[in-house]
Amino acid sequence: MPTLRIATFNVENLFERAKVLNFHNNITGDKKLVKISELQEELAKTTYDKPAILKLYKELKEYITVVETREKLFDRSKKKVVVNGRNDWDGFISFKPEKFTEDARKNTAKVIRSVNADICCLIEVESRPVLKHFFADRLSSTGNFEKYSHLMLIDGNDTRGIDVALASRYRIKKIISHIDDKKSNKLIFSRDCLELEIESPYGTIWVLVNHFKSKGYGVQSASNNKRLAQSEKVAEILQNYNLKNEMVVVAGDLNDTPDSAPLAPLMSVSNLYDVLEAKYPNKADRWSYHYKKNEQIDYLLVSKPLHNILANSGVERKGIFKIEEYSNNTIKAFPTVKTYTDSASDHGMVWAEFSF
Repeated sequence: MPTLRIATFNVENLFERAKVLNFHNNITGDKKLVKISELQEELAKTTYDKPAILKLYKELKEYITVVETREKLFDRSKKKVVVNGRNDWDGFISFKPEKFTEDARKNTAKVIRSVNADICCLIEVESRPVLKHFFADRLSSTGNFEKYSHLMLIDGNDTRGIDVALASRYRIKKIISHIDDKKSNKLIFSRDCLELEIESPYGTIWVLVNHFKSKGYGVQSASNNKRLAQSEKVAEILQNYNLKNEMVVVAGDLNDTPDSAPLAPLMSVSNLYDVLEAKYPNKADRWSYHYKKNEQIDYLLVSKPLHNILANSGVERKGIFKIEEYSNNTIKAFPTVKTYTDSASDHGMVWAEFSF
């Protein structure tokens, strides 16, 4: 019997980017960016405050390079500013790149390879070129592992470049972005609700890839309201479909639990089902993420036609550091996951298999 697998995975910062943007705590990175902005302002002045420039540079030199194209800003030892103002030299600030550990990317690929889904929704990817490079380098066709030929990412609303993406073995026929959707003149989606039409051998499948507002930053009531608005909007988008007859998937990291008030508008949509419910009657077994406790915040929600042919589902958690502790030793991590920095992600990969 032919089958199709769909999965969603927060790959936790699949980036090739500036070191200053790679802090695990984004607040730290934001503070560094403010300092870099201050240095840029100082360097634009016609008369320099040399001690201020030197002080800022010393604070930031781990993250930036001052490229000097005409004359020199600093002496050879970089302990002294040797020009008087912007008109005395030409140059610019360049961000130093950060390389993630090889083991981290290998383990990310290992999770994806283990699940072997035909359609992969991916969260926290920097750009389409990065996505293409990762799949070409880590997940190229070898043995019986078929290549993902169709990759899509559209830059979303997150200024850090944390975007949603899709990798598919089947052709992407249509793309709809919701980055400009607004409520009360404010953008709804923190990243995007990327809506894609997939031309599968079994018919058209519509996939809505999401990454809702995190609980981790800012005032909690504000982030709750943001997720509520996002949940309401996805529920509204679903009104464009006949969920009794069309194959539709809502996927991604929704950053809240199934019984939360912010997710209620989406979770209460008729003819939309969580693929993990049938496999795990006990809600505690559906967890995909651990922060202080095990919680489900990653989802594959499917329409009635897909739910009717759901053959199996699960969460691949072997790429999570400390998974033995979180699972009471019922799950063993991949042997290559030895520290947090080389873990595949702090999320599990949610997957579902459908029989046609």
